[in-house]
Amino acid sequence: MKNIIFLAPPAAGKGTCSDILKNTYDCKHISTGAILRSEIASQSSLGKEIKKIIDAGKLVSDDYMIKLIEETLSKLDKPFILDGFPRTINQAKNLSILFDKLNISNYIVIYLNIDKELALKRTLGRVTCDKCGRSYNIFFDGFKPKVEGICDDCKTPLTVRGDDNEESFKVRFDTYVQNTLPIIEYYKDLNKLVEIDVNKKDLNLKEKLITLKDNVGDSKLMEILSD
Repeated sequence: MKNIIFLAPPAAGKGTCSDILKNTYDCKHISTGAILRSEIASQSSLGKEIKKIIDAGKLVSDDYMIKLIEETLSKLDKPFILDGFPRTINQAKNLSILFDKLNISNYIVIYLNIDKELALKRTLGRVTCDKCGRSYNIFFDGFKPKVEGICDDCKTPLTVRGDDNEESFKVRFDTYVQNTLPIIEYYKDLNKLVEIDVNKKDLNLKEKLITLKDNVGDSKLMEILSD
């Protein structure tokens, strides 16, 4: 299958999509947040520098992020799903340079398009298990826990993320629109973009991933992902 870059605003379903694909096909899910945490935990010289930056409340530079992504990708022997990067047009261009360097051309960019109102509702209904990381949503059938407030798997209490509130969501969403939407046009020009409308209620997210019929006729996702 092809490598995948996910682009999406908050609460569009990147995590759900990544889990579906990771559990269905033999691929590696790469979260930039997880990469940073892993590098810091390793106490490498780079990890120590990154920790200083984060502890100071600053953003990790694009140069550091590209270096970490390069180290991760160079060790892989299977297709990957990249989640959380790029977030700006400069990052997208730097990632293209890195892909050229690593001879990675077999990839697509999946853009999850969601309305702000629906994304807000998903955000306000999201609860998570701190033990296993599984997420639920109290507003949507099929995503609710069997017992209110309790994880189906761990039987431990579910919690709400500190930034899952309306004020924080609006800041994150508006920042996404300002910084990330130009990337959509960039990947359109490269003929790499596949858009999935996650607003419609007639298909669940898994079915949208499998068919994409609203975007590419009757083609199936595996036909798009296959070599």
